[in-house]
Amino acid sequence: MIAFITFLGFLLTFAVFAIYAERKISAFIQDRMGPMETGPYGLLQTSADLLKLLQKEDIIPKSADKLLFIVAPAIIFVAMFSGYAVVPFTPDLLGSESSMGIFFLLAIVSLDVLGILMAGWGSNNKFGLYGSLRSVAQIVSYEIPLSLSVLCVIITCQTFNLQEMCFQQGTLSSTISESKNYLFGLKMTGIDITNIGGFLTWNILRSPILLIAFVVFFISSLAEANRAPFDLPEAESELIAGYHTEYSGFRFAMFMLAEYGVMLLVSFLAVILFLGGWNTPLPNIGAVKLADWTSGLPGTFAANIWGAFWMLSKVFGIIFLQMWSRWTYPRLRVDQLMTLCWKYLIPLSLIMVLISSIWKIFMI
Repeated sequence: MIAFITFLGFLLTFAVFAIYAERKISAFIQDRMGPMETGPYGLLQTSADLLKLLQKEDIIPKSADKLLFIVAPAIIFVAMFSGYAVVPFTPDLLGSESSMGIFFLLAIVSLDVLGILMAGWGSNNKFGLYGSLRSVAQIVSYEIPLSLSVLCVIITCQTFNLQEMCFQQGTLSSTISESKNYLFGLKMTGIDITNIGGFLTWNILRSPILLIAFVVFFISSLAEANRAPFDLPEAESELIAGYHTEYSGFRFAMFMLAEYGVMLLVSFLAVILFLGGWNTPLPNIGAVKLADWTSGLPGTFAANIWGAFWMLSKVFGIIFLQMWSRWTYPRLRVDQLMTLCWKYLIPLSLIMVLISSIWKIFMI
């Protein structure tokens, strides 16, 4: 319950500030000012927009399928938010330390496809239907390279438990293994990297293939979250707004919250799988125990504060890259989108799984 309240409150707060941050980042990239009028430096602009949105009339088209139209936003939000149940926020704060955490997360989040299809079909709007079909094809396709890149991490870590993956990437590993003494794919004889800690024990440096897997995961996560340059389901220039064309008021706010919620969720997942989770990036160097000083003892208040700080720092860095990508690269065509997935990312992901398996066998 504590984890539920923490993540729900954090998600709602994050959405408000993330929308403001994205406006400012896009303005900076395009040499504009961004929000400036409402509050100092436009800080209250997002709050004003949210208040206006919640006061708008909830309109249901006369020819729409009322049940599907009403239920769809709730299904999308619940499917997205359920994924946070297994996300470790700190060494001690997590919803469920499930031994199959990553499997549950990928399975439950994929259910948002049902809500998207219901929203497009239930609207009885051709733009909504086209947008939902595009979204279903896109999400189902890009789930394959995303899942295969996650599988590379599972092969390396030998666990489905996300909290266990975090422990393995720090100095307090509960399963110390020979595999942790590899750096950039080379065995470090005479050096115990486990005790050094920091970024040297992150998964992207434990196996030479996981750095490529991280790039594939990041690209696939953009498509999963409908972020540009993969925002074909919304494509304002072609489909007005895609599957939520007919939505207004609170239901439209749920779509927006779900979009930013997925951004946050895949960023958490990227950090946990590849970038050390809540572990500090600072290594122990000789007598200077930077990793120990910036981690805290397990089970203490300091350990949770440090863990939350490092986790959020890395997550916000990934989110900044997502926003940067949106305002830097042009939108792909539909055929380019599917070609990238089926002809390039999926074959590359299959090769990565093969190499990860061979690497793990010979490493042991």
